[in-house]
Amino acid sequence: MRTLARILVLLMLSGLSLQLYFAGRIALMNVVDPQSTTFQRSEMRRLVQEQGLFTWSQQWRPGAQISDNARRAVIASEDAGFADHWGVEWDALQQAWERNQRAEQRVQAQQQAAMARYQRAVERAQKRGRPLPEPPNALNTVPKVVGGSTITQQLAKNLFLSKERNFVRKGQEFLITFMLEGLLSKDRILDIYLNNVEWGEGVFGIEAASRHYFRTSADRLGPYQAARLAVMLPAPKKFEKNPGSGYVSGRAGTIAARMRAAELP
Repeated sequence: MRTLARILVLLMLSGLSLQLYFAGRIALMNVVDPQSTTFQRSEMRRLVQEQGLFTWSQQWRPGAQISDNARRAVIASEDAGFADHWGVEWDALQQAWERNQRAEQRVQAQQQAAMARYQRAVERAQKRGRPLPEPPNALNTVPKVVGGSTITQQLAKNLFLSKERNFVRKGQEFLITFMLEGLLSKDRILDIYLNNVEWGEGVFGIEAASRHYFRTSADRLGPYQAARLAVMLPAPKKFEKNPGSGYVSGRAGTIAARMRAAELP
């Protein structure tokens, strides 16, 4: 029992030390611009391992040098309540969980139907002495997961956490989110987010994105240009392949219309 108690105490002290480390790093961000995030570093390692390339396009721009169009577009697209909430939108998380549950149930039903058809096809092939059919692609379908994360939660994940999905990681995400909201201003949170978020493979931050897609600087982005960049944020690598697609253009029009009502911190 004593050994178990010591282990529990050590675990608690380790957990507390980790939280103090995160809090210290976040407090320092009031005066020091973070030059890279855990997500960025993992992406750089992946690119080097897979392609032998080290591509990193990023240039920090202070908030005063970022167009209000960009700030409004990202808020309108990613987190309309950013100026008012305390880091987490519980209703949005609940809605996202319910949508993910429905998506998982649909995929499971499709897989069960595909397996039943496949088994019948195998039985027919065996009776007729024919080659067995290939398993259907539907068996490998993965449900599409949607998120309800705020800008602050996204920043918490990018700054410090891995891509793993489990309850421990989610709990740590909440703690870091509340630290960000408690130790930094909303303006500072948005500035750090805009300067570090991914906008394509090896493209990080609003300045790099502005120059990559529009050959202009972040302080000169027009409303529609800013809206097009904001649309890309949920899946930048996907939209990077065709930034002028019909979906991006149509969605950008919707975001541009919402920007008028987007409240800046």
